[in-house]
Amino acid sequence: MIYEQFKSLSETVLSGKEADLVLKNANIIDVLTGRIRFGSIAIKDGIILGISDDYKGREEVDLNGAYVSPGFIDAHLHLESTMVTPAELVATAAAYGTTTFIVDPHEAANVSGADGIDYILDQTEDSDANVYVMMPSCVPATPLDDNGCTFTAEDMKKYLNNPRILGLGEVMDDPAVVYADRSMHDKLDLFKSKCIDGHAPFLPDKELDVYAMAGIMTDHEASDFEYALKEVERGIHVHVREGSAAHNCSDIIKGLVANNVDSTCFSFCTDDKHIEDILREGHISTNIRIAISEGLTPVKAYRMATVNTARTYGLRHLGAIKPGAQADLVVLSNLENVTVTDVYYKGKKIDKNYCNKVVKLCKEQLKKTMNFKTVTEQDFVLPITEDETHVIRISRHQITTSDIVLKIAKTENYEPCKQNDAVNPSKNEPLLKIAAVERHKATGKIGVALAAGYGIKSGAVASSVSHDSHNIIAIGDSDRDIALAVNALRESQGGYVIVDDGRVYDVLALPIMGLMSDAGYEKVNEKLQRMKKKAYEMGVDTNIDPFITLSFMALPVIPEIRITPRGLCKLDDKGLRLL
Repeated sequence: MIYEQFKSLSETVLSGKEADLVLKNANIIDVLTGRIRFGSIAIKDGIILGISDDYKGREEVDLNGAYVSPGFIDAHLHLESTMVTPAELVATAAAYGTTTFIVDPHEAANVSGADGIDYILDQTEDSDANVYVMMPSCVPATPLDDNGCTFTAEDMKKYLNNPRILGLGEVMDDPAVVYADRSMHDKLDLFKSKCIDGHAPFLPDKELDVYAMAGIMTDHEASDFEYALKEVERGIHVHVREGSAAHNCSDIIKGLVANNVDSTCFSFCTDDKHIEDILREGHISTNIRIAISEGLTPVKAYRMATVNTARTYGLRHLGAIKPGAQADLVVLSNLENVTVTDVYYKGKKIDKNYCNKVVKLCKEQLKKTMNFKTVTEQDFVLPITEDETHVIRISRHQITTSDIVLKIAKTENYEPCKQNDAVNPSKNEPLLKIAAVERHKATGKIGVALAAGYGIKSGAVASSVSHDSHNIIAIGDSDRDIALAVNALRESQGGYVIVDDGRVYDVLALPIMGLMSDAGYEKVNEKLQRMKKKAYEMGVDTNIDPFITLSFMALPVIPEIRITPRGLCKLDDKGLRLL
């Protein structure tokens, strides 16, 4: 706070002058003391002056006993993964109480490097919310990835003095950290005075010790309580994730409550959550609601959504209702159900019906990122030559996979639509063909393998949203339909596509880096819902999202087995390797 602003605010407090706004008769969620106390909140110039019934305001709003929380904070998310432009997603989530977003733009960076990062910064600069950025640490994510750009410690230096850059984004190349890769540690050293986010699913104990020793401060990849506890015991702050694909909140909170573990070292994040899910159930408000339903006391749940995160990232002006804090506030009619009635950002009420209709233009090259040749059926031939074949088993409600080894009859080309093998016939899990096509540098690399747990019949689905390198990922039961789907994405400059028995059913174009659309949420969602309905009618397991789940099948830093343009790769206690 600059001197002139402090002087004006202090004079208002000490002299009894009118504040800009007083929210009267509120049940205030005091995340600092763990109490709910009754009082009135005075605000001037977007700053909280104090809590007292003595304050008078030019505008006074009687809340009649409604609850007031600090604005919610999403500790980790990727705006690019929501399909719409960043400003539109922020405006939508803000209406549900999330007033601060800590964003990792590594999806954009993996496609377009610094141009992608600058796009996220520019698009969110004028949002009615606080949007901070973590500098992408792993571009590419691993040495096995074929992505669009390389982003080094030297490339990061120009961003160090940007006040919206809070630190280093999720460090997912944990072998580079643990085994002291020089280039990775140059990045860690560069941000040693700031927050460093982690990405460490299921590291063995000693490797996790070294990972924490390297200065990693947070992680959002814990999918169960036991692993989350291991991380907290090592000083790693755990972001409990509840997104569109990964649902970790219930399990971790159950364990936290059952074992009476202090919740101070836990926060909430969404990681990847689409607008349709936000509109249906909320944003960080969903995490809070689940935590309370699993037995966490309401104030502790609200702490995890506010002050715990603010303290972790050094945001001293956010996360609590106190003198000098920014007046980001959420008014609730129901504490346990997290029913949001009004949201204030810097003391101004957010229009909950607002949708950002003014879309900022982006650089033209960000809409020309599909750089690969037309594919044919022959590109997806998969000979079975060994006695045993590795199969990707897709997990329900999670982004993890399992490596299933099957004995499949040898053949020059496995054709799922003809051979009808299954991981478990009683559960109707037929094998499908899954492929990853390199799309950044026209290398011609295509990896092909088998997968179970997806379930589509007589067709294919393909997507250019394919974490984290964002090559083309496709799955189907015939080479013909897979090739049709991939070529359709080449024509649309990215997006989602469904092919139904030899014809393209529909394409949802995402031309901005193959990740986002500037057509507006209504158009995007209308087509998305129609395509999801079609996918389920074609046999896709209703316990997974046809597109979001598929987008993680090429992410080699998540256990246990994935497909990349170089072929199958596996991550387990032996490390990451091609099979």
